Amino acid sequence: MPRLAAILPSCLLIVAGPAFAHTAAPVPSRRTAPPAVTVDPKVAALQTRALADDTAWDITEGLTTEIGPRATGGSARQAAARDWSVAKLKALGFRNVHIETYTLPNVWERGVETAEVVAPFPQPLRLAALGNSGATPAGGLTAPVVFFPTLNDLIQVPDGSLAGKIAFVSNAMAPTQDGSSYGSQGPARFVGPNIAARKGAAAIVIRSIGTDHGRGPHTGTTNFDPGVAPIPAAALSVSDAANLERMIRRGRPVTLRLTLTPRFVGPRQSGNVVADVPGSDPAAGIVLIGGHLDSWELGTGAIDDAAGLGITAAAARLVMETGRPRRTIRVVFFGDEEIGGFGGEAYAKAHANERHAIATESDFGADRVWRVETNFTGTGAPIADRLAAALAPLGIVRGTQPAGGGTDVEAVLATGVAGLELNQSGLRYFDLHHTPEDTLEQIDPAQLRQNVAAWATMLQIVGNAPETIEAVPPRR
Repeated sequence: MPRLAAILPSCLLIVAGPAFAHTAAPVPSRRTAPPAVTVDPKVAALQTRALADDTAWDITEGLTTEIGPRATGGSARQAAARDWSVAKLKALGFRNVHIETYTLPNVWERGVETAEVVAPFPQPLRLAALGNSGATPAGGLTAPVVFFPTLNDLIQVPDGSLAGKIAFVSNAMAPTQDGSSYGSQGPARFVGPNIAARKGAAAIVIRSIGTDHGRGPHTGTTNFDPGVAPIPAAALSVSDAANLERMIRRGRPVTLRLTLTPRFVGPRQSGNVVADVPGSDPAAGIVLIGGHLDSWELGTGAIDDAAGLGITAAAARLVMETGRPRRTIRVVFFGDEEIGGFGGEAYAKAHANERHAIATESDFGADRVWRVETNFTGTGAPIADRLAAALAPLGIVRGTQPAGGGTDVEAVLATGVAGLELNQSGLRYFDLHHTPEDTLEQIDPAQLRQNVAAWATMLQIVGNAPETIEAVPPRR
């Protein structure tokens, strides 16, 4: 899942990421020449090796084939994935490979999910419950539909006005390279059900937060405020939502039958997988990288986020093979990102007494990296210059804004640790995000290798930089 803090208004954040003041070191504009920086031949050679390396593919293929869906919420398959990951990381030569457990407070599990238009044009619809959704009666719920073209339309109706009705929010999402449309349209999922519950709705269905036009629904988590009873909440496939909207626009009342039977099952144990490439200078700090091991269970979690695990682990292995880096490179396969970043929070607590130099993650699919951003300043600024120069041959541009971070590393970044982002193209990502189509077949091996080359370049430069990495301080 992409970093919400970068693309959501702060008033709508469900999982708030760190914010950084815009006072980073100056970045060259199109009107000025970039600083003169010599690219280390060792870095260039590593990049060439990475572009021919298929370790990331091997990890992604193995995890999706041998484990498959790794349901978020400490599921049995997620536990199997942790064991698989330990064996794989040890085989790749990582050190100190182990599982760090933590407890999830109250796990939500998916149940039966069906919907059909009862009148005036009877036909089935495809949908998926949103994480934390409430349940309908076992026999389902039949009620009239109230149509809202946008979330703002829902927000404006009076409290209590939707009693006995099913709200339908149909805002549409367009593809963007930086994923910003997730910020503009995603709140229909993040907060729409909570708003509908406050308006008295019996249930809510939304057009999937996705850029495809198919019949595979996009799931994802929603959250209800304390004191607000969860109502049944589901995402219709984009195609079925468009069809339902066409029915409504014919001007006749539409009735929907909805059956959702999820449940909360209480506490459950889960965990993170941690592995190191030990550095030669412990005082220089840890370079924290990784992605999340859990996935939604509709697909096999290839782009979200087995690929991120493969990219970061493969890059760290390439650096390890060149010799011992100055800084320890720590690869973490975080648990339970999809339901609120529990793995990232648990890691930050468990390692609060360790010094981290930077923290960053790969969690936006497997398409090519197109931009690099950091929040390095002071003595860290020359590192950012060297990094931008080394990444340019891969077609990666230097961004103009300070980097933030993703859900899994935001708790570490919030302590003032430096952030870095290698932004992947989001033009296809939301065609597949949280859908049955999130499978290995969607990954382009050449673009995956370009990701590994970018990450290996970054790790070689940052991991061995002689400077202290100073960061723009987080806002308080």
